[in-house]
Amino acid sequence: MSVASLRTTVSLHAANGLTFGRRVGRWLLAGVGYALVAVGAVFAVLPGHLGAPVLAVGLVLSLRSSVRARRTFIDLQHRHPRLLFPVRRLLRREPEVAPVAWQALLRLERLLLPRRWRLAVKTRRRWR
Repeated sequence: MSVASLRTTVSLHAANGLTFGRRVGRWLLAGVGYALVAVGAVFAVLPGHLGAPVLAVGLVLSLRSSVRARRTFIDLQHRHPRLLFPVRRLLRREPEVAPVAWQALLRLERLLLPRRWRLAVKTRRRWR
């Protein structure tokens, strides 16, 4: 190590390539991502499942811009794999939106309706 390397005028963030503008941009993207996750979570509970794509976009933004969000998502994924599997399917490069929506419809139908009133299962069996 030389004396010249100890007396640098460049900050560590600039040496790593993260300028102030890029850091602010990452914070803004993470904030927008968190907001979309919150909106998507609310709308995913409502009928129609319109919140799932919004939730996926919010997760993509927040997971790409925040290391803490990535770690939290991986921890949740290890704890609750069955719950987060549809979300992971929507986060892939070519998301499988129709199968995820169909599975969500079947789960909602199983949760709310008695067996004899479930129309989605009967419709699927008819199409086969």
